[in-house]
Amino acid sequence: MYIRFNASQSVELAVPEERVPIQHYLRQPRRLVNALVDRSRTEQLSDDCFRLKMRSLQFMMLSIQPTVDMRVWAQPDGTINLESVACEIRGVGYINDRFALNLKGQLCVQQSSGVAYLKGKADLEVQVELPPPFWLTPKPILEATGNGLLKSVLLSVKQRLMHQLLLDYRRWASSETEIISGDIPQILSVEG
Repeated sequence: MYIRFNASQSVELAVPEERVPIQHYLRQPRRLVNALVDRSRTEQLSDDCFRLKMRSLQFMMLSIQPTVDMRVWAQPDGTINLESVACEIRGVGYINDRFALNLKGQLCVQQSSGVAYLKGKADLEVQVELPPPFWLTPKPILEATGNGLLKSVLLSVKQRLMHQLLLDYRRWASSETEIISGDIPQILSVEG
């Protein structure tokens, strides 16, 4: 029995003003990925592609561990895009062979009354053929359980983003400011 699960999550977050604008920080996909997922569970495959090892998830009596390859890139206007490009389910071969995951997200900076806001949205869809033991379970129960699971995954990513991204941005901005201000005396002494 094929079934489809969906979830969406939006975020709006005021960004504290730093000397270096948040747009410069967002141009570094690796930093953004580290804000979304613990570093111990990520592997960089290329400049804009990352493998994310998710925590084990419980779906009724199944325990699954998705591994998602995610492309992360910035548009010229500073908008960040996320898109899944591959997925593997570890632990359950039957599910892995009959599983498709599609994640798309965007994050952009918008100004309002002199304050920068990060605004974003993520849409997650999973299509899966469930093994025979699930065929006796009413489809509305399966859908409600699956949709709830996806919603909880996106909510935990949102919470991590809201907390970790601002902390990392603040650290990064202060280190960038130190580098810039540290170079000024050297430039002046060389010219003088």
